[in-house]
Amino acid sequence: MGLLSSSVSITRYKVEGEFETPVIESVSRGLKQNILHEIDQDEAEKTSGWTSFNNPFKPDFEDSSFLIGTHFIFSLRIDKKTIPSKIVQKYYALETAKKLAESNRDFLSRSEKKLIKEHVITVLSLRIPATPNIYDIVWNYEEKDLWFFSNLKAANEELETIFSKSFKLTLIRLFPYTMADLTCALNDADRDVLSKMSPSEFTR
Repeated sequence: MGLLSSSVSITRYKVEGEFETPVIESVSRGLKQNILHEIDQDEAEKTSGWTSFNNPFKPDFEDSSFLIGTHFIFSLRIDKKTIPSKIVQKYYALETAKKLAESNRDFLSRSEKKLIKEHVITVLSLRIPATPNIYDIVWNYEEKDLWFFSNLKAANEELETIFSKSFKLTLIRLFPYTMADLTCALNDADRDVLSKMSPSEFTR
């Protein structure tokens, strides 16, 4: 789901920490160091990294192409290979039959079966292209606000991890508790009261 979609889901963050200066060069370096690397010709099952907002399938962070005014705009791309279980079963059965024929046996050991299955998954992983998922990011670096265009738990966790790795900054997810903590100058007693509060249900 992206910034220009007709309907969007957004997770808001506050960026905590101080930039290394100069800011634009620092962000550019972090993006380039953790750029998305393709795995279509690799046996890896998953990869993630930064990619360009305008051209997510050919990432390029030269010439401040990710900068619009006081906002950094780029995307997180998570590629994952999913091999249908029935495909694995098919090739596992074929390889098992082949092994039995070659060895003139009626059965295989547990370790042999495990090795065959691992081999089948590795071979299929090299043949099957990864499915890309792209999540746009708008980051107002002056206000330290960031909008991530997804509410998926796995995507948000991936963002928080790679963001910290890339920029040495921390993302604080904004929801009622964290917003109250950040904006209301709470003391420890206030935080204790806040942590014990529960959501109210409104019905008509």
